[in-house]
Amino acid sequence: MTIERTARDFFEACETGLGWAACKSYCSDNAGFACQADALAEISSLEAYADWMKGLLGPIPNGHYELTAFAVDEGRGRVVATAQFHGTQTGDGGPVPPTGKVVVSDYAHVMTFADGKIRHVTKIWNDAQALRQIGWA
Repeated sequence: MTIERTARDFFEACETGLGWAACKSYCSDNAGFACQADALAEISSLEAYADWMKGLLGPIPNGHYELTAFAVDEGRGRVVATAQFHGTQTGDGGPVPPTGKVVVSDYAHVMTFADGKIRHVTKIWNDAQALRQIGWA
């Protein structure tokens, strides 16, 4: 499988909230995660991030992404995906009762590969803007 196919399949599984069980076959053992956003500051493993995304779809049950760009850099072993997350907080489980507010939030994943598997993902995301939109901040 190419790194492009692996990245696409991982991104789809992760961003649709399937959790680590559906994502781990695309990733190296102990794959890392980083994001300079307060909402994800404590998350350092790709496993924890995949499960966080799964949990996000409880309070935002209609949450979905729209892929806006996808690029492969074979020489550096990296794939970049950009997307918008769309959803409405109508479910329980958020930091406040359902607000009924809508979020549309741009983000990017930079996926780093080793031996054909994802070894690290850096997420670039403005969580403050997203949390204000949905009524959580």
